[in-house]
Amino acid sequence: MSVTDVVRPVQPISFDQQFTGEVPKYVRSDCKNNYKPKLSIERGYDPIKAENTIQQFRNAVKDFDLKDSSDEYLVKWLIAQDFDVARAEKMLRQSLEWRRINEADGILDSYTPSEVFKQYFSMGHVGLDKFGCPVFVCALGKMDLKGLLSSMTKKEYYNFLTWMTETFVAVITQENNRTGYRTKKQTFIIDLDQFSMRHLVSKPVGSFMNAGAAIITIIQTYLVNYPDQFRRVFIINAPAMFPWLFGFIKPLLAQNDVPKIKIFGSNKKEWMSALLEEIESDQFPSYYGGSMTDPGGDPKCPSKLNLGGEVPRSFYLRKNPPVAKDNMETLSISAGVGGKKKLECNVDVIQSTIRWEFMTEGGDISYRVYTKNNKNNSDDLVPHCRVDSHLVMEEGQISCDQPGKYVFEFDNSYSYLRKKKLRYHIVVEQPENSQ
Repeated sequence: MSVTDVVRPVQPISFDQQFTGEVPKYVRSDCKNNYKPKLSIERGYDPIKAENTIQQFRNAVKDFDLKDSSDEYLVKWLIAQDFDVARAEKMLRQSLEWRRINEADGILDSYTPSEVFKQYFSMGHVGLDKFGCPVFVCALGKMDLKGLLSSMTKKEYYNFLTWMTETFVAVITQENNRTGYRTKKQTFIIDLDQFSMRHLVSKPVGSFMNAGAAIITIIQTYLVNYPDQFRRVFIINAPAMFPWLFGFIKPLLAQNDVPKIKIFGSNKKEWMSALLEEIESDQFPSYYGGSMTDPGGDPKCPSKLNLGGEVPRSFYLRKNPPVAKDNMETLSISAGVGGKKKLECNVDVIQSTIRWEFMTEGGDISYRVYTKNNKNNSDDLVPHCRVDSHLVMEEGQISCDQPGKYVFEFDNSYSYLRKKKLRYHIVVEQPENSQ
């Protein structure tokens, strides 16, 4: 099943009180379609020693509106923060706010990926590994990231990102219901064949980010909001530049996640052997060394996975200038020295959300968002970034952890000749429970 096939959430299975917390190995079903466990996944922590910490964490987050309050769920956040309760609480709180802002709880029902995602974004669920975890394949090196970014708005990208990560969770739940297992993890095969620097630095004219930033955003969103969710990541066909790239990714990983990642070059015999150690051959495409084919015999299994490819220009968005909305205000910004303007928002209630959208006439603009405390010190929430807001409407939002003054600074000082006209709408929304 391709990740762009709509997946609906299903009800979680009831937990067996005799369950030890270990996940059984996946094996073929017998003639009565029963699955028989043999092996299990290591917990990664001592449950006896962790018991008190889990209870402390449970007490710390008892005011949170959690859909899953099981030990298995709570311990994922503790693992990601080395069992530091305060840090785990902050991480979970921020993730719940991310879910609220991005409407993650209902995204599988409210959003359907566009055709360009369905046909050219490579991510597919192909089977299960030997531990009962769903296996996803992504042919990242064959994806036309520049073409994809040319074919979507910023809002569409973030909607798809939220939808995709929620789909991972839905597939895990569905497979648990089907097999009777208790896993909350998944396995990834990331194929970097044909991956090069163009995947990192390419940025279409008018796009909201370059391809490298898009990749990092996917990784960061997944790790921050779905901690300890992958059991294994196989990176295959890694190019010579990959160690340099991994240097940027590694700081995003929790300490216990690093050993779960296995990296292989272009020696197919090596990575195929590693895949077969942990995944039965009939659970991934023969194109990658398994024995799975489509009904027609296609070894690439296009019914479960697309391998990317060049995005036709017919999908590209028309690069007409954005049109100002009726609720927007106007601000003129000079060129050169003095070409800066600041807009301030006062936030009285914590966990309020500031949303904004703006466009410019006359060229691009640089902006940042920061807070100011009583000592007049500033803390960047959105660091300086130069955006093509004369080509694409710039949109964004932040959650406010503290009340106070939030400042938008627009900077045109780098332009010596052209002044800019800024059209903007900025609004502060209080959390629903503040009434």
